[in-house]
Amino acid sequence: MSAQPRSDVSAPGSAPQEPEARLLTEAVTRLRRALRSSIRTDYPWETLPMAQVELLQVLGEHSPARISDLAARRRLAPSTVSGLIGQMITSGLVARDVDSADRRASVVTLTDAGREKLAAWTTAHERRIDDALAALDNRARAAITNALPALFQLAENLGEPADGTTAD
Repeated sequence: MSAQPRSDVSAPGSAPQEPEARLLTEAVTRLRRALRSSIRTDYPWETLPMAQVELLQVLGEHSPARISDLAARRRLAPSTVSGLIGQMITSGLVARDVDSADRRASVVTLTDAGREKLAAWTTAHERRIDDALAALDNRARAAITNALPALFQLAENLGEPADGTTAD
């Protein structure tokens, strides 16, 4: 399989993408796919779906949270989040409690098992990325390190504020 990016990546009838946008899109897609695949190979116990990981990450920073708040933060439909939370309750990763501010509403919190799973997931991914970075030469590692602030700014420009909340 070639490491060269595909040059035919545009939707039928659409204007050609700028080379930087096309290449960055492909790089991000390849990174996500490679990371997910290598994690499952190197850490076969890692089976948590990405949508659940993202909810655990939000709950790790903003807990307890209502389903509607989680949906807004992840830009998902509340029904989708509710279904995912149901699966995560069954798995013991989160718990549903009564909202102390409004006893008619419920909130979701991380359980100890959820915190442990999130920590293990984070550690496994960081270790895998560390190994891949170590295989690069110094110039390539420095280029990636130097690009990080710009990548965070790009994420913010795409609507993902640095604090993980959604843009209004």
